[in-house]
Amino acid sequence: MAEAADFQGTSPSPARRLLRRTGALLAGAPLMAALFQLPAAPAAHATGQQTVRAAATGSRTVAVSVDSLTPSVPSDGDTLTVSGTVTNNGKQPVTDAHVGLRVGQELETRSAIDDVARSTSFDPVSDGPEIGGKYVQKFSRLAPGVAQRFSIAVPVSKLELGSDGVYALSVSLSGQTPAEAWEQVLGIQHTFLPWQPDDAAAKTKTTYLWPLISTVHMTAETGPGAQQVPVFLNDDLAKDLAPGGRLERMLSLGKDLDVTWVIDPDLLASVDAMTRSYRIRADGDAGPVAGTHQAVAKQWLAELQRAVAGKEVVALPFADPDLASLAHNGTSVTGSLSQLKDATDVAASTVETVLHVKPDTDFAWPVDGAVDSSIVRVATSAGADKVIARSDSLEESDTLTYTPSAARPIGGGTTAVVADARLSRAFEDDLTKAGASTLAVQRFLAQSLEVNGQTAKQRSIVIAPQRMPSADQAQAMAQALGLLQQSTWSQSQSLSAAAKDKPDPGATTKVPSSSHYPSALRKQQLRPSAFAEIARTQDKVDNFKVVLTDESRVVTPFGRAMNREMSTSWRGRKQAAADFRDGVEDYLNDISEQVKLIDKSETKLSGRSATIPVTVQNNLVQGVDHLVLRLTSTNPTRLKISGRAYSEQPVAVSGGHSQSVKFTTSANANGPVSVIAQLYTQDGRPYGEPVTFDVKVTEITATVMLVIGGGVLLLVLAGFRMYTQRKRAAARENASDPQDGDGPGEAAEEPGQAGEDTERPEGERAENPAGTAERLTEEPGARRRAEGPEQPSDPTPDTAAENADPSGTGEKVDR
Repeated sequence: MAEAADFQGTSPSPARRLLRRTGALLAGAPLMAALFQLPAAPAAHATGQQTVRAAATGSRTVAVSVDSLTPSVPSDGDTLTVSGTVTNNGKQPVTDAHVGLRVGQELETRSAIDDVARSTSFDPVSDGPEIGGKYVQKFSRLAPGVAQRFSIAVPVSKLELGSDGVYALSVSLSGQTPAEAWEQVLGIQHTFLPWQPDDAAAKTKTTYLWPLISTVHMTAETGPGAQQVPVFLNDDLAKDLAPGGRLERMLSLGKDLDVTWVIDPDLLASVDAMTRSYRIRADGDAGPVAGTHQAVAKQWLAELQRAVAGKEVVALPFADPDLASLAHNGTSVTGSLSQLKDATDVAASTVETVLHVKPDTDFAWPVDGAVDSSIVRVATSAGADKVIARSDSLEESDTLTYTPSAARPIGGGTTAVVADARLSRAFEDDLTKAGASTLAVQRFLAQSLEVNGQTAKQRSIVIAPQRMPSADQAQAMAQALGLLQQSTWSQSQSLSAAAKDKPDPGATTKVPSSSHYPSALRKQQLRPSAFAEIARTQDKVDNFKVVLTDESRVVTPFGRAMNREMSTSWRGRKQAAADFRDGVEDYLNDISEQVKLIDKSETKLSGRSATIPVTVQNNLVQGVDHLVLRLTSTNPTRLKISGRAYSEQPVAVSGGHSQSVKFTTSANANGPVSVIAQLYTQDGRPYGEPVTFDVKVTEITATVMLVIGGGVLLLVLAGFRMYTQRKRAAARENASDPQDGDGPGEAAEEPGQAGEDTERPEGERAENPAGTAERLTEEPGARRRAEGPEQPSDPTPDTAAENADPSGTGEKVDR
């Protein structure tokens, strides 16, 4: 802000200013004379001029720390008590030392307050004379490196404060050293004393944002089973929620203040998840371990619900996305603005579900309030119509002599709510030491009072501190804000009310171009490659969800994970951000690969047609459908699938099961053929990796078929012959049974009967069976018997045996 904007409209009267400045000149006259007497310094040890000369080099020998100043904003009749420590940082002891208070001039501009805060040396003109007498604390000796405490109490009436305003207050240590044995100021600490004993004519309406924002804690992972137990990156959130932790202090301190709560819904979702079963990633290869801080999370949420009841709650988009990174590096990547819209849409429902209050989602808050035209466009693209900026981004013109109200229109129906930079940055330093905290509180109060005194016009001032204050910073913020809300020049106001206040006509409404964005902040932004990774993950989620019977089990956790990938909290943590994005994508790949094709080895087909099975495995808890399995032949001339080059079949597999899909094939020639199996979604996008396997085809020719047919016929005939042989053998066994009366014994007893039969006349032979007559005449013995009767003594035993066995004659004939 220009220096002209720092002038205080209600400064002291011209006469009072003239008197104060004349007094300062008179006090400085002997000092100037002393400067011209520097060569005669050894003879001037007892003079006051020598003290001034020595102060130029020795005012930092002793460190002075103001650890406590009460009351911070004194009134008439109060006693000011200043306590702290003094530490000799030199190599020589300090003797005849004392600590005293000095009240300097009234500070008439905000820049003058900054100058005093930066000063580390003693200036007798600006620091003023010491309040002597009994309002000092003496030390006979300060040893090197030893700290000693002091405490001085002085009535406010002794400070001789004039009109309302801000006064410089200094705590100095004076003493001497062996090398310079005269009294001099060896150490000094500057602070401020706001002086406004009566109510201001027009109090400043002050809005203080109280941020509940954290880093990313939850992953996209869930534990095994159907319960979807969340997995956390680490256990840091539990530490922040525990007594003394950063978030516990923010809640405990903020609940007693009149503030506007600015909350990241992701923090609420994470704490709410901790109230139930949750797991934490373990180091090494071990799997996640069970979390044990449910009680801490429940207590913190319960206290927050009570704290925000009836208060204004502003919900940022889920996971507090980095609007500047998105505007500068993400808009060229398809889908990035959709991520912001999704994060905004889910914010209100998350806050309402967890806190049971309806939040305001109309505000966007770029990091550090730094805005440019592109950031404003992105911030409003998701529905916000108010952007929280900061005065060091929207700088006022030199013609404006005061700090204007926060709200101002910047075009397109958008309102910029410009937070005051000095007040917003008052607690960004290391405040672990009491002295630093006390100085920050006094400087904050001084700047606030200076703003109020700039003009008689009432204005609305917004204070937007750092997003994630430490516990010590939060303590100082709460102390300062509590004092401010009790002051005589400020009154509290909500953020929505500040945004509706009438804009100051002299305030700037011009949003700077992208080239004016601070380079230090630009270096911390997410790179374009980060948004490309997010888009790739989103594409994989879209491809995966269409095959699921319950897509919410994937869409919700991965949607929130991608919101977290755009979080402002990744600034300054480039590697951690990259690791988180890689982890989300790797986990998505792992679970999507639970639905896959089972690898196949070489398949052999014998014949002109056959069936090929392909197995789809689903290791997910839920079922999958809307999948299509395509089997493709790389050589359809040799092998076709269902009469074509490829064939498709729909697939639906229950959770934890596998399914075999069969395809009919036809072969036209011998040889190997590569076949590709690939899953597709119903919109034709490949799903998972393909499986390729070889099919070895053997064609069956006509000659081979004839040979095989002949062989089959021979087998049939052989079987028939065996059957008839067995049947005849059974018949012979039945014929040889003695009970039939025509066995061999009877034939032996009447050997000549056959001959007799041959001698019978034709008429008698005709009575015998015709077959018998033919068999007898065909036998050689029969021909011999026809030539002459055969005697029983003839030497033909074999022939006689044949004639005696009727079964033998018949078997030979049949063959």
